[in-house]
Amino acid sequence: MNKYSTDDPMADRLQAVVRTGQVIHQRLKDDGSFPNNERLPLLVYQGALALPQSNPAAIVEDLFESNGWNGSWRNGIYGFHHYHATAHEVLGIYSGSAKVQLGGENGITLTVRRGDVVIIPAGVAHKNLGAGSKFRVVGAYPQGQSPDMCYGKAGERPQADDHISGVSLPRMDPVYGASGPLKAHWEISV
Repeated sequence: MNKYSTDDPMADRLQAVVRTGQVIHQRLKDDGSFPNNERLPLLVYQGALALPQSNPAAIVEDLFESNGWNGSWRNGIYGFHHYHATAHEVLGIYSGSAKVQLGGENGITLTVRRGDVVIIPAGVAHKNLGAGSKFRVVGAYPQGQSPDMCYGKAGERPQADDHISGVSLPRMDPVYGASGPLKAHWEISV
């Protein structure tokens, strides 16, 4: 599951952090407030990244960028339910851990840790339920996609549903490139 050339120092640096982690996949159904995404499953790559102590966020940003996931940012995860109807999102945890709820009040709850990667399909609600003081993530979006902010409020739908159905599939997995779990779980032809 490696797309990197060993003749490229950047590729070598990125290749050194990528691991085959356990993959959690979960389809999240519409709960009335949050559309979620019954077509594309939420993916969590547990332990996919063996990050260095020095500047791990930059490594995650470079990895995502090299696989066509752009517009990266660094922060945490909001402490309220929200979703994006116009973009898929990837979160790379580069520090600490947090308990995160995905899919709204009746969704699933997971603990994410340093080295985990979460790929959130358009429409899937997410919320930080509690994090340590060192919790930090890098977020990014597939090339050409820009996120909006939706909160599960009355009046957002059916427009949000229309946007979600029109969001294109990414060309590559944000961690593994042309191969990897995203291709199989999201039925992407590369």
